[in-house]
Amino acid sequence: MNQNNPKPDNFDNFTGGEKPFFTAVLTPYRSLGPKGFMILMLCFAAVSFFAGLLFWRIGAWPVFGFFGLDIALLWFAFRMNYRSAKAYEEVAISRNEIVIRKVGPGKRHLEYRFNPVWVRLEIERLEDEGVVRISLTSRGETVDLGNFLNPDDRTSFAGAIANALSVAKAGGGNTVS
Repeated sequence: MNQNNPKPDNFDNFTGGEKPFFTAVLTPYRSLGPKGFMILMLCFAAVSFFAGLLFWRIGAWPVFGFFGLDIALLWFAFRMNYRSAKAYEEVAISRNEIVIRKVGPGKRHLEYRFNPVWVRLEIERLEDEGVVRISLTSRGETVDLGNFLNPDDRTSFAGAIANALSVAKAGGGNTVS
């Protein structure tokens, strides 16, 4: 989660040309980078190849092909996982407007605009997990935020957005951290 670090020129179209005082770009965390993925795939392929050779030697040669299928399925699953990691959410708050953009893997995006005076922040907590859901509701429309964040980041973001909303409702907007 990158707070107060929006992508360039993303929030220039606020009502009245007002600049946001709070911005956040929420991105999913992926623990395995490209180099780690390649190492994992090479190790998995080597183990599958040698196990397949053992089955071939004892006469169960069709099993060798299934080991190849396992490698292909694992590769496909990781590719789909990395594709979904390209999704992100942008949140910007000014004194007069809240803009939320949800950008999907295929650069599909949804944009929501709310008046901070009428928006209600809902934070759902579980005792052993912390914050499990953050949503903004206004005039019958509800938008969930940060569903892909881990509980610690979700808790941190919940506090930051609650603070920003209280500043916006109070009519301030000079600084929010």
